Amino acid sequence: MRRFQQYIDGQFEDAGASFPSIDPATGEPWAMMPEARSGDVERAVEAAHRALHSGPWPTLTPTARGKLLMRLAELTATNAQALAEVETRDTGKIIRETSAQIAYVADYYAYYGGLADKIEGAHLPIDKQDMEVWIRREPVGVVAAIVPWNSQLFLTAVKLGPALAAGCTVVLKASEDGPAPLLEFARLVDEAGFPPGVVNIITGFGDECGAALTRHPKVAHVAFTGGPVTARHIIRNSADNLASTSLELGGKSPFVVFADADLQSAANAQVAGIFAAAGQSCVAGSRLIIEASVKDRFLAILKAKAESVRIGPPLDASTEVGPLCTDRQRRLIESVVEEALAAGAGLVTGGRTPDGPGFYYPPTILDCDGAEVSATSTELFGPVLCVISFDTEEQAIELANSTPFGLAAGIFTQNLTRAHRMIRRITAGVVWVNTYRAVSPIAPFGGYGMSGHGREGGLAAALDYTRTKTVWLRTSDDPIPDPFVMR
Repeated sequence: MRRFQQYIDGQFEDAGASFPSIDPATGEPWAMMPEARSGDVERAVEAAHRALHSGPWPTLTPTARGKLLMRLAELTATNAQALAEVETRDTGKIIRETSAQIAYVADYYAYYGGLADKIEGAHLPIDKQDMEVWIRREPVGVVAAIVPWNSQLFLTAVKLGPALAAGCTVVLKASEDGPAPLLEFARLVDEAGFPPGVVNIITGFGDECGAALTRHPKVAHVAFTGGPVTARHIIRNSADNLASTSLELGGKSPFVVFADADLQSAANAQVAGIFAAAGQSCVAGSRLIIEASVKDRFLAILKAKAESVRIGPPLDASTEVGPLCTDRQRRLIESVVEEALAAGAGLVTGGRTPDGPGFYYPPTILDCDGAEVSATSTELFGPVLCVISFDTEEQAIELANSTPFGLAAGIFTQNLTRAHRMIRRITAGVVWVNTYRAVSPIAPFGGYGMSGHGREGGLAAALDYTRTKTVWLRTSDDPIPDPFVMR
């Protein structure tokens, strides 16, 4: 059984304990992972704090930091296939998705490598004579970056790239579910030549790891992707160290299709938006809000596409949907689908767990018109689509905004003025029109409401990892007047 190590202060090492990682395709252990305890967390944060204030990192020019990120981009691109195979083995995400995504991850490091020496301060036209005033942007400090198992190398890049570009040091905590690719990625960080302590990578459980990291007094910023329940714990922990936070907390994204849309194109986007990655995506288009007049026709198209999807081993290049990452997630989905059917939802397709090993669940479509079911408001993180119809544009907007989440939304219509109206009124941080799941290192990404705050991607993300210092310089050679002498 393969053994992975944590990466602290430039060294690969065993943790205070270890735990098995399960292959989702078989349900059997395949590797042993390091289980960081509070002592490991302490050493990782201390290493990051030391690297922030001493050694080569704080004296590097922004251009030199950028060159290290460019080197990491090259190594990521070169090793994309090897990383993809590890991620597929440990998480069940199919190889065609991990290969493509990790190759694109390299572009994020390249983008932030180029941005490192373009994070500018400002000169202020101050309203006082004999004064020069300017603003410096400096690294916020030690960053605790906590990523989930799904798309973890991508979700690492949108945190690590801007944090390093800004001059921060980082302790990365991989999810205890499927942490292997991030631990393997540590080898590329080491090879790229970052000074010891600048990047540290660990994994572990609960209070011993996650809580110890987010409440540590030397952590200045917590960047987290996950769910609202864990986010609340992080916010409570950050009351101890007053760390700033950026939170991406998933969603229940509306996928709105009007009767005038190109239905074949919309169906392709819908299938990709909910069944890609077996639905285990924070922006999964899990709520289809369809105009009633085309509902039956659109569902027939979706049903045929869903039933033609090839479910199989995730390392097989022809597989289109692989297993879920964990058995507990599959059990949750099973229970919510059963509850929805009992409450009156109609089963269009799927909904039956296949026999055999592994954590597989089929693409499932639930017709939820007229049924009050939690499936329409709960993020299931699986290949389950809930369908609701509408008659008017106003109803579509009301349905789209009917959950506390607000991460992403899709709108499909040929009517340009309608599209603009919908864009303005839908409560979401990302809106796609006649497309879905498009991302870029240039474009900010993040949500409203219970989907969190802060942005990842673009210049905005890099600025989140800085704090401003205002500098006042008196230019007069005359002595400052005695404030207690009346003139």
